[in-house]
Amino acid sequence: MTTFNWAIPECDRELSDGGITTAHWRVNASQTVGTGDDAVTYTATSYGTCGFTPDPSASDWTAYDSVTEQQCLDWCFANGVDKDQIQTSLQANIDLQITPTNASGVPWT
Repeated sequence: MTTFNWAIPECDRELSDGGITTAHWRVNASQTVGTGDDAVTYTATSYGTCGFTPDPSASDWTAYDSVTEQQCLDWCFANGVDKDQIQTSLQANIDLQITPTNASGVPWT
């Protein structure tokens, strides 16, 4: 089973009102196959940004110091970051690591 860990490692904001203008997001995917000494963990990562136009007069305004990471992630998902598509892509990457369909090399030594 693959685990997806979403995070916001950085935000850009307006100093005048604290409105977040850009959230930098990252998702790390990992899946362990096997057990004990034979266990292998496969990983894949995706990174991007999501832009916002903050409005301090909006009824749902949240002061910068009160914004949570989950709230910022939810804003990203509501503003075009396709969580399902990204996780599907990362899963496909891991699946190819587990069961490769291509290889490189030469047949001679």
